[in-house]
Amino acid sequence: MDIKQIQELIKFVSRSGVNEVAIEQENFKITIKTNQTPTVVHATVPQAPLVQAAAPVATAPTAPVTATPAVPAAEDTSKYLTIKSPMIGTFYRSASPEKPVFVNVGDEISAGKVVCIIEAMKLFNEIESEVSGRIVKILVDNASPIEYDQPLFLVEPI
Repeated sequence: MDIKQIQELIKFVSRSGVNEVAIEQENFKITIKTNQTPTVVHATVPQAPLVQAAAPVATAPTAPVTATPAVPAAEDTSKYLTIKSPMIGTFYRSASPEKPVFVNVGDEISAGKVVCIIEAMKLFNEIESEVSGRIVKILVDNASPIEYDQPLFLVEPI
């Protein structure tokens, strides 16, 4: 850590309401204490105390409320297969605005069935399913930009 990083850390600690922060690396150890109410954070990674110091003080009451619904949702999706984007581009559910969509929620698909189109560099690429099953959820809005390996569909295997 250089002197500027240490000064920024001191300013952050004084504003955050944390009483003490200790950072320990291979050849470096620093402890910053304030006269505020006691809260102790120990870490071995320099960025971790900054995140940990702010999160417990500011969001402790709301974190359990947010985390509770998210956990069952993650467990529910674990039984589904995911069709992911093989490239960066723009996601389209149909070949053109006038044509019907390739798949809807509830449709049964088989390996090799076209499920969407991804436009990349003015080329329209038909994306075929590599799995068989029933579409449970479409995770991307039509005409949305997407990233490589982004989940597009959830499929329940049959």
